[in-house]
Amino acid sequence: MRTDEFWQLIDEARAGAGGEPDAVAARAVALLAERDPEEIVGYAHHQRRVLAASYQVDLWGAAYLINGGASDDGFEYFRGWLMTQGRAVFAKAVGDPDSLAELPQVRAAALSGEEFECEDMLAVPWDAYRKATAADLPAERDPVPVPDLNDFWDFDDEEEARRRLPRLAALFVEPPVE
Repeated sequence: MRTDEFWQLIDEARAGAGGEPDAVAARAVALLAERDPEEIVGYAHHQRRVLAASYQVDLWGAAYLINGGASDDGFEYFRGWLMTQGRAVFAKAVGDPDSLAELPQVRAAALSGEEFECEDMLAVPWDAYRKATAADLPAERDPVPVPDLNDFWDFDDEEEARRRLPRLAALFVEPPVE
């Protein structure tokens, strides 16, 4: 499976999910389970690459601001949600985490307190492989290294949040009044 095919499958899952992240994950499992097991293994590899590319301190800071906190697992689940938003949104957020402030649902969350997570999206290749083969996904043959988090900062430092993520900080550090 190539990177374009990985994102095409997610787009196909999104098309029938009505914008609901858990429904995107469920549809992705169903679509992927129809494929050859080697393609499912390829999807898992691409997912690991996508997650490694998004393992960035400022994206973690964005997740922390938006969700009102983000543990290690919370950051993983946030990136699962981010995958459900499709390639363009994902890539833009990885390149500029502050761009998440442009998303209507993120802007609405500043008032509603909605959190963005999708743990189920992270399990898609394992669930699809099990559904297709009744076996567990094989161990990774070609591990994807996880980058070091350089320049880690205190996400509770409002001044640093304003410096690094000014648009998100404007929404979440001092939320707008209804």
